[in-house]
Amino acid sequence: MRNIQKIIGIGLVTLLSSLLVFAQQTGTINGQVSDSVGDTIVGATVTVVAKGGAEKTTVTNAAGNYSIGGLTQGRYTIRVIADGFAVSEATDVDVKNGQVLSFPVIMNVEGVVEQVEVAGDGQVTTDPQNNASALILKESDLDALPDDPDDLEQALQALAGGAAGPNGGQIYIDGFEGGNLPPKESIREIRINQNPFSAEYDQLGFGRIEILTKPGSDKIRGQGFFNFGDSALNSRNPFSTNKADSQRKFYGANLSGPIKKNKASFFLSFDNRQIEDGEVISATVIDSNFNAVPFQQEVTVPSRRFSISPRFDYAINQNNTLVGRYEFERRTSDNQNIGGFSLPSRATESTNTEHTFQITETAILNPRTINETRFQYRNENTERTGDNSIPAINVLDAFTGGGSSVGLSFNRGSSFEFQNYTTTSLGADSQHALKFGVKVNGITLKDRSESNYGGTFTFAGVSFCLNPEDQTPCKDANGVQISPPIVLVDGTMVSRPLTSIEQYRQKLLGNTDPRFNPNQYSITAGNPLADISQYDVGLFVTDDWRVNQGLTLSFGLRYENQTNINDSFNFAPRFSFAYSPGAGGAKAPKTVFRGGLGVFYNRFAESLSLQAQRLDGVSQQQFIITGNQAILGQPVFGLNGITNIPNISQLSAVTNTPQIISDELQAPYTIQTALSVERQLPMRSTISLYYVGSRNLHQIRSRNINAPVCPPGFACPTTNIPALQALRPDPTQGNLYQYESSGVYEQQQLILNFRTLVSANFSIFSNYRLSKADGNSDGGFPQYSYDLTDEYSESSFNRRHFFFFGGSIGVPLGLSLRPFIIAGSGSPFNITAGRDVNGDSIFNDRPTFGQLSEACDKNSLQNSFCNFSGEDPNTIIPRNYGRGPEFFVVNLRATKEFGFGGGEKKTQSGGGGGG
Repeated sequence: MRNIQKIIGIGLVTLLSSLLVFAQQTGTINGQVSDSVGDTIVGATVTVVAKGGAEKTTVTNAAGNYSIGGLTQGRYTIRVIADGFAVSEATDVDVKNGQVLSFPVIMNVEGVVEQVEVAGDGQVTTDPQNNASALILKESDLDALPDDPDDLEQALQALAGGAAGPNGGQIYIDGFEGGNLPPKESIREIRINQNPFSAEYDQLGFGRIEILTKPGSDKIRGQGFFNFGDSALNSRNPFSTNKADSQRKFYGANLSGPIKKNKASFFLSFDNRQIEDGEVISATVIDSNFNAVPFQQEVTVPSRRFSISPRFDYAINQNNTLVGRYEFERRTSDNQNIGGFSLPSRATESTNTEHTFQITETAILNPRTINETRFQYRNENTERTGDNSIPAINVLDAFTGGGSSVGLSFNRGSSFEFQNYTTTSLGADSQHALKFGVKVNGITLKDRSESNYGGTFTFAGVSFCLNPEDQTPCKDANGVQISPPIVLVDGTMVSRPLTSIEQYRQKLLGNTDPRFNPNQYSITAGNPLADISQYDVGLFVTDDWRVNQGLTLSFGLRYENQTNINDSFNFAPRFSFAYSPGAGGAKAPKTVFRGGLGVFYNRFAESLSLQAQRLDGVSQQQFIITGNQAILGQPVFGLNGITNIPNISQLSAVTNTPQIISDELQAPYTIQTALSVERQLPMRSTISLYYVGSRNLHQIRSRNINAPVCPPGFACPTTNIPALQALRPDPTQGNLYQYESSGVYEQQQLILNFRTLVSANFSIFSNYRLSKADGNSDGGFPQYSYDLTDEYSESSFNRRHFFFFGGSIGVPLGLSLRPFIIAGSGSPFNITAGRDVNGDSIFNDRPTFGQLSEACDKNSLQNSFCNFSGEDPNTIIPRNYGRGPEFFVVNLRATKEFGFGGGEKKTQSGGGGGG
């Protein structure tokens, strides 16, 4: 408490002191420079010219902001120049002594001259959007990124890092949320991690990815490209004896130019991608002689992607601009759902088409106020087909065969997004930069799903006890069969479980012993069609209060609400500060301290609402049969298929498993804090150190709320249906799957950023993150429905160490080297025994340390999770006990530019980090 009082006291003293200093005798002009879609322009040159001809010049920073002070009373001309835009000039701007005049500027498109700068030359400021952890990638920096849009998205998510939480970073394209990444050639700029605590956004600023596309130009300009790759240049998959054929073709072009000079322009881009990937199937199957044998096969997985996107920019008048953009994308893919344990009979095909329409109107209402209105409409249709005329067979740790379990399925969705944001300034000296607005989203889905309409038989291995004298099943004092790991194989007593592949082989041999029956049979029936509508709204207001040149306080409040859940009290306050000691003196400050605290809400996904509506137990019925030997023993398994399969009428007496949404479900939210220090270094360099802590509450998970309540150790009588049913909270019902918000996810990160622009030929931006993340859910089912304490462990999203390095380095012969390096430690993963020991119908029960040790010894594994000592062999291992391998990715480009004719000279300087 004393520390809090001291902080408040220091803040009040600083505030009072700054108010006295602020009584200056000269005037100041500041503002933000943006383009026709409201995106800020970094590196624009702003010049203020007095009536007598005296000039003062500055450059906009990473937030597009500028400020010129020390102006005596009088009238001035403001001239703004930026590459790719027409010169903007305003005359007779009246400035008074002691006044801070806010003067925003919107620039219209003209020429396109590629240029890359690090805004501010490494200077640090207290602007909320100009934090040193932000990363701004422009032309030269983009050259180092992957060309393929899917690969590009993965690289950007890696750059954004894990601070955005378990759902990853949000992607905005020209101010609109989501959508497909445009071709890299049509991207003007990418911004990552700007203004983390802004109330304008519903999600965390750490991890937010903003992509700005290129406008048209005043001259006809075009570009084309073609990339080709072949498996001859690739190494062999280590899990395959042969190298699978693969080939990649990727080509596209763009064209831009004027429609009416200084009034309207266009930018058109398209690309086409053809990929022939190789997938490796590595499984264990039963051959014609009923022996378990390895099975390996290389399969070609073809996929296609085509997109075309025109953009139009139109200057309605001096104060109003209009931008329209359309995108069409079509994706196709064959031989999906195969590879690893999954056999060729499981293959599916998919086709996806998407239309996106966007329109943005930007208006200067007065010298202090800008209004932006955006509207987007998206229509998407996805179709999937597969052969589900036969059941699927899932033999754990061996193979998955049979039908595809997909059938004829489609998802047709229409969505819209509406935004209206206003930016203005308040106060006599424009100390308060105010922004407020509303965002409304809506989506309508019509979905057809035949998932598991053919049914699935699961073999997970068996464990049972036999009396040595008469080989009858062992029973406890109450007559209930017990299940220690002792089995009979070929008349011989062995002290190990029967593997799933041996269990399946016995059924192929015609063994009718019920102990060799499948562990589970599941099937879905009913109406495959379902539809749903979902809407959400977000309102916000934010105020960046520039107390003085060395202190900026930012306050914000956001309200979120959505349909399909009963939770409406979702207020999200935000606060941040930036303090620069020594600011306002003769020398520019070199150090900035920042901090912030905010609440951020996530939405309950419409896909989960759709699933809950579909599997309500009436529209569709989901039957999961375990322990019912009459049904599990009915089918006859053969090498050529399955006969005598249970039909739906036979299952009508079995209670189905509906999916419901908890009445107490709340919208997930994150409480995030951050503290940082930023320091300007010599040679136009900046270093920053950030601590980011987040606590994610009410995360969505699934749970079987009518699972059997088993004794300690999860020793449920899974083969005794009456005894198992009696252990359920409601014995008259079967399994009941529920979406609920009982998940917790916590993360702490230490982030070190460094960037430098030594010269036009040498720039570097790099980042290192040390992370720790724990939680009790990754979105799936817990091992035991009634005790979540054992679920809290290291999160699967936790990547302990992460590093990236990029930049532009000039070398002799006019070459530029652009490296892009990403490295990181492995992610945790869950280890399961592949059996349903507790009778909840979910095969996610984890082994004990003793069982894990036996598995490691049997398979001669040397993984880190096999190296443990001092653990009780009867203790169940923690969730996500495994650890994946480290990874290292290097992308290096060497470029050289050639000029032809007497056209415009192309200026190039080093690539950049953030502002």
